[in-house]
Amino acid sequence: MAKTPEEEHPIKAVGWAARDSSGVLSPFKFSRRATGEKDVRFRVLYCGICHSDLHMVKNEWGTSIYPLVPGHEIVGEVTEVGSRVKKVKVGDKVGVGCVVGACHSCENCNNDLEVYCPKMILSYGACYYDGTVTYGGYSDTMVADERYILRFPENMPLDAAAPLLCAGITVYSPLKYYGLAEPGKHIGVVGLGGLGHVGVKFAKAFGAKVTVISTSSSKKDEALEHLGADSFLLSSNQEQLEASLGTFDGILDTVSAMHSILPLIGLLKSHGKLVMLGAPEKPLELPVFPLLMGRKMVAGSATGGMKEIQEMIDFAAKHNITADIEVIPIDYVNKAMERLAKGDVRYRFVIDIGNSLASSN
Repeated sequence: MAKTPEEEHPIKAVGWAARDSSGVLSPFKFSRRATGEKDVRFRVLYCGICHSDLHMVKNEWGTSIYPLVPGHEIVGEVTEVGSRVKKVKVGDKVGVGCVVGACHSCENCNNDLEVYCPKMILSYGACYYDGTVTYGGYSDTMVADERYILRFPENMPLDAAAPLLCAGITVYSPLKYYGLAEPGKHIGVVGLGGLGHVGVKFAKAFGAKVTVISTSSSKKDEALEHLGADSFLLSSNQEQLEASLGTFDGILDTVSAMHSILPLIGLLKSHGKLVMLGAPEKPLELPVFPLLMGRKMVAGSATGGMKEIQEMIDFAAKHNITADIEVIPIDYVNKAMERLAKGDVRYRFVIDIGNSLASSN
C-alpha cells in the first residue's frame, strides 16, 4: 500500500498545498527526507510567489501533480548539514531556486547549466531520484543537495532577496548570455512586473540605457522615478513606436499573457535580440519576414545554472539590487494568488514563512 505524503520520509513538515486545479491552497502535512551526507537542511524563513506558481496550482501547463506545494524562491537559515557538505555551515543564510536535481553527466550539467538538463528535477511538482514527489517552499523546512544550495551574504535582506532566485536570474542570465550586459547598450524591458522591475535594476547596474515598454501609461512615473529607467515607451501609442523603430540592442519580454511580438521586432536594431522570458499558455505568432530584414533574433531563456545564480546573487549584493516586495502571512496566500492573476502586486509577493506558517497549523 502506498505511503501518504506524511509517511514517506522521517522528517515531519508542514506547508500549504493545492489539492486540485481549483488552485486553492490549504494547510498540508507531509515529510522531508533525512539529511544525507551531501544534503543541507534549512528552516524556511521566506518564499517568493512566482507567476509560475499560479500556473502550476491551476494546472494551466498540464503537468501538475497534486497535492502540490509550490514555491521556488526559498530562503532561510541552515539547521543541519551532511558529513560531506563543504559549501555551508549551520546558521548560514541560504536559498533554493527552481532546480533540486539533474543527471550531472550530460553536456549541460558539465557546463554548469543544470536547468537545461533533460533530466532536470524541479523544486516542486516533480519526481525526485527516490521516486517521491518534490515539494516547494510554501513549507516550514527544506532539504537539498549542496549543489543546489545558494549562499546569501549576511548583509542581504532575505525577504527582498528571495525573488532573485527566479525573477533575478531569469533577467540576469539572458543579459549576460546574449551580450546585452555591456555598458552603453539600449535595453528594452517589456512588462513592469516581478521580472520586469528587477530587469530594469540589473540592466542599469550593467550600464545600459533602459527603456520600459508597457501597455499601461500609469507605469510611467514608477518606471522613471522609482526604478530609474531612462525612458518609457507606451506600446499602444503608434507615434511613440514609430519614433523608436530600430533603436534597441535587445529587449527582454517578460509578459506571460498573449500579445503580439511584431511591434517589438520592429524596435530592434539590425542584429538586435528579442528574448522571451514569459510563458504564455498558447503559442505566439512569429512573423519571420521582419527577422530576415535585419538579421534579428527571437530567443528564449530560462533561469540559469547554479554557478551563474550564485554569481548573480553576489552581483546583486554588490550593487544593492533586491526585489520590491509585499510581505504577506501564509494564510493570505489565496488572496495573493487572486491579486497576482490581476497584476495587483508591486512587484513580488513574499510569504513570511518563519513568522506565520507554524501559527497557522
